[in-house]
Amino acid sequence: MSQQVLWYISRGTGMVSLLLLSTTMVLGALTGGRFAHASWPRFTVSGLHRSMSLVGLGFVGAHVATAVIDSYAGIGWLDVLVPFTSVYRPLWLGLGAIAFDLVVALVATSLMRPRIDPRGWRIVHWAAYACWPLAVAHGLGAGPADARLTWVLAVNAGCVLAVVVAVTWRATASHPDTVARGGGGW
Repeated sequence: MSQQVLWYISRGTGMVSLLLLSTTMVLGALTGGRFAHASWPRFTVSGLHRSMSLVGLGFVGAHVATAVIDSYAGIGWLDVLVPFTSVYRPLWLGLGAIAFDLVVALVATSLMRPRIDPRGWRIVHWAAYACWPLAVAHGLGAGPADARLTWVLAVNAGCVLAVVVAVTWRATASHPDTVARGGGGW
């Protein structure tokens, strides 16, 4: 496979990952805020959140694998896991590595959810609120030529707007269950 093909696959899977993980963030905020509608019951939103996160994880895996396989930037497997060790754009790849490490923690705790304390799971799951902006920053900084393209800026802006609106709604939403437990929107 040519380096140019790997480059396009890496960039493409990175953009698709952004879209999928942004959708996952929006659905997670809706689930956490107990969003429900007649045509979108809570179990549907929750199931879609889980499914989108798994598909997004697959695209992140493809993004990481093609970036490592493509020898142009010299990104190694260790650079994927250990932040700021890459010789290629260490700051931006380091942010991506931190985001990836947080995603691994989110997936691991989600797989163990029936066996761990719900409060502990929730605390770790809040790492998504740190993971997502790190991934956005990684995408904007790791490929500066791509990041200046109008459509890439528009996709990033749309994702940021959607997540900010959903998280703001989540932070201010109240539900009878939450109120009865004496909690606020979180």
